[in-house]
Amino acid sequence: MTFRQLGRSGIQVSAIGFGAWAIGGPFTSGGKPAGWGEVDDDESVAAIHRALDLGITFFDTADVYGTGHSERVLRRALAGRRDDVVIATKFGNVFDAETRTVTGRDISPAHIRRACRASLDRLGTDRIDLYQLHVGDAPLDRVDDLIATLEELVDGGLIRAYGWSTDDPERAAAFAKGPHCAAVQHELSVLRDAPAMLAVCDTHDLASVNRGPLAMGLLSGKYGPQSRLPGDDVRGDSPAWMTLFRDGRPAPEFLAMMEAIRDILTSSGRTLAQGALGWLLARSDRTLPIPGIRTAAQAEENAGALRHGPLSAADLARIDDLLQRPS
Repeated sequence: MTFRQLGRSGIQVSAIGFGAWAIGGPFTSGGKPAGWGEVDDDESVAAIHRALDLGITFFDTADVYGTGHSERVLRRALAGRRDDVVIATKFGNVFDAETRTVTGRDISPAHIRRACRASLDRLGTDRIDLYQLHVGDAPLDRVDDLIATLEELVDGGLIRAYGWSTDDPERAAAFAKGPHCAAVQHELSVLRDAPAMLAVCDTHDLASVNRGPLAMGLLSGKYGPQSRLPGDDVRGDSPAWMTLFRDGRPAPEFLAMMEAIRDILTSSGRTLAQGALGWLLARSDRTLPIPGIRTAAQAEENAGALRHGPLSAADLARIDDLLQRPS
């Protein structure tokens, strides 16, 4: 397993992580599905164990995934292995666990403290390695209060480092002034580059934790023009931010982009997903892709990307040329 630094935290993690959104199971937000459909907890635990066997040590979840269920599944699967892994979770959403419904947002200091202790309890741990703000458009004028509260949690030994899950480089840069800010989680894939955010990471010595590294599943190769996702899947009843899918179907423009670069991504015996992860590993030495994993087979495929290593500089240049973007 290849390891990378979690920004300026001094924490070392596997270069590919385990995204735990899907294993949380169904939940809703604004009357729409916000999860990835039904899950089998035994299968999820087996996937986590297989990932551990293959050297994956970085597990990313959120308190809102399955309204707490993802964190509880991780607790079960990581029992006895806590010191072998790095756990990232998120805060900022308010939810009703009984109805599995997101009911609002709260980034007040009191809520952050409560949410942190609740996540610690669900995860069965005494510390969170990376605690991330999960409200991507939180106001910039709240940054100082957020940092102060998170620094209190660091001082109390409840968290080791923190970051912001946002796609706005200005917000990421503002958060970086926090002494223990170590990462920004943002969308990044071979289909959706983010040069401005990567520049922020370079400037402020932050890790780039890559949300959607397989383009919400498009880069798994499982979906084509006729595919239709079920209604209990977040991609099936696509919210406005879900640009990769529309009306439950893959967006044609992104399918066309994928086909244009398929041969490069699948070169040297890689699967499509492994090629997509190889692009991320080559894009920057700060990237930490966290593909969603639900099965042991997916853990094996994603970890296998490291056997092939990053794509070459020539491959990256060819991809930029084919997708008509600056290299």
